[in-house]
Amino acid sequence: MSITHPSFGTLADDRIIIFDTTLRDGEQSPGFSMNLHEKIRMAEALTELGVDVMEAGFPIASPGDYESVKAIAESVGQRDDSPVICGLARSGREDITRAGDAVRAAKRKRIHSFISTSPLHMKYKLRMEPEEVLQAVSDSVTLARDFTDDVEWSAEDGTRTDPDFLCRCVEAAIKAGATTINIPDTVGYALPEDMERIFTMVRTRVPGADAVVLSTHNHNDLGLAVANTLAAIRAGVRQVESTINGIGERAGNASLEEAVMAIRTRNDAVPFKNNIKTPNILRVSRMLAAITGFDVQPNKAIVGRNAFAHEAGIHQDGVLKHAGTYEIMLPESVGWQKSSLVMGKHSGRAAFRDKLRTLGYEIGDNKLNDAFRRFKDLADRKKVVFDEDLVALVDDEVMRDHERIRFISLDLHAGSKHPARAELELEVDGQIKAAHSTGNGPVDATFNAIQAIFPHTANLVLFSVGAVTEGTDAQAKTTVRLEENGKMVDGQGADADTIVASARAYVHALNKLLVKRLRTEPAALSA
Repeated sequence: MSITHPSFGTLADDRIIIFDTTLRDGEQSPGFSMNLHEKIRMAEALTELGVDVMEAGFPIASPGDYESVKAIAESVGQRDDSPVICGLARSGREDITRAGDAVRAAKRKRIHSFISTSPLHMKYKLRMEPEEVLQAVSDSVTLARDFTDDVEWSAEDGTRTDPDFLCRCVEAAIKAGATTINIPDTVGYALPEDMERIFTMVRTRVPGADAVVLSTHNHNDLGLAVANTLAAIRAGVRQVESTINGIGERAGNASLEEAVMAIRTRNDAVPFKNNIKTPNILRVSRMLAAITGFDVQPNKAIVGRNAFAHEAGIHQDGVLKHAGTYEIMLPESVGWQKSSLVMGKHSGRAAFRDKLRTLGYEIGDNKLNDAFRRFKDLADRKKVVFDEDLVALVDDEVMRDHERIRFISLDLHAGSKHPARAELELEVDGQIKAAHSTGNGPVDATFNAIQAIFPHTANLVLFSVGAVTEGTDAQAKTTVRLEENGKMVDGQGADADTIVASARAYVHALNKLLVKRLRTEPAALSA
C-alpha cells in the first residue's frame, strides 16, 4: 500500500525522508547553544543540503527558542525549496499551542508531539498510569491537528516500552490523525535486531500503520545509532531522524552524513533514495563546528580530517594505483577537495571572493571586507595559504556576527625574565574597552585581561591548541571551554598568532555563555 503524506504527497516506495534535528536535539548538547543569527545560518545551510524536515527547536523551552523557531518559519520556511519546519512539543496543551504558533508562518509545517511510554519513564518521570498516557496520546495529536495536517507522534523511550502497550499507543496516535509515527531509541539501548523486530511488529500488528510514515530516531550511547537506523530502514521505516556531525544529548544522535552515505554507498543492501546534496556535507559540517566551537574528531567517518587520509605505505601505493583499493566513496562526493596553493599576498578581492565560492561560502560585503583584510594579513605572514586556512579564517570571522563582545587587538610582552604582560582591547556592547594584565605566561595574562574588561564567574575547564595545516607558520586553531553553574560552552578561534587565536576563542565562549544564561529548560526535554 502506497503512503500519501500531507507534506510530501504520494511517496515512492524507495523514498527516505531525511529529518534533521540539529537545531533541536543537537542544540540540547552541553555547550552547543546557538543564538538566533547562528540558527538561521544553519537553517539556510540545511535547506541547501536538501533535508526534508527541519526540527527547528522546542518552542516551549524558552522565549529564545520560540523566537528562533518562529524566525526560521518566517524566513527559511517561506522559500520555495523550504523543508517542512517542525516544532517539538510535549503532550500538554500549552506546549502544542506554543509550537503551533511558532511554525504557523511556514509554507509547510509540522508539530512533533511526544510522551514517554516505557514503564520506567511512566512511573518515575511522568508519574502517570498507562491509561492516562494513552489518553494523552490521543488528546495531544488531536490538538496538534488543529494547527497542521502534518503531525508526528513519538513514543519516548520506545525501545524499552512493553510491546503490547507500544502498539496501543501507536494505534491511538494514528486514529487521532498522526501522519508520522516515530519510535525513538531515546537512551541508545537497542541493537539492530531490536529495531527490526520493533518496526516489523508495528507494521504487522497496528491497524493503519502501513498508511503512515514510520520514523526512527536513534541515540549513540552504545555507538550503534547509524547501524540501528539502517536496520530500521530495512524493517520498513521511511523517515530517518539525525543530526549533522551526530551531535546530540550524551553520546549524540545518528549522524546524518554517515546514514546518508551508507545508503548511497551500500545501495545494494539498502536500496533507497533521498534528496541530500552530498557535496554540501563537508561545508555544513564545518559550519556547525565553527558555530558551536566543537570540532569533529579526526577519525570521524565522512567529515573527519583523516576520513580520506592514507599514511600506511601499502595503502598509499594502492590508492595511487586505483582509489577504489582503499576508498569506498569519492572524497569529492561529500565536499572534500585537494588543497590548492593559488592564494597568496598578491591575490585580489575578486579572486578571494571566487575562491570562497568554490569552498561553499557566500558572505556579504561587510564580512567579505573583514575576511579579506585578515586574509591579506595572513598572507603576509605565511609562505602559502591553503584552502584549510581560508576555511578557518572565514569560519572564525563569520561566527563573530551579532556578538556582544568582540576582539579588537592584543599586544604581548613575554619571555623568561619577567612576568608576561598583555594589553588587550575588546568591544563590549559597542564600546571599546582596554585592560593591561600580567600572568603566568602570555595565555594567562591575556585571559586575565579579558576578565578585567568583562568580569564573570565562569571557570576555564579546557584549553587546547591545534594547527590548521602543517609547518611552523601554520594558523593556530584554539578551543576554550568555560563552565558556569553547570552550564558548559566551547569557543573557538583561529589566527596565525596562537595567543590571538586563544583570545578569540575565549571571547567566543563568553558570547555563547551569555546566550546560555538566557535559556531555561523545561522538564522532560527529550524524545
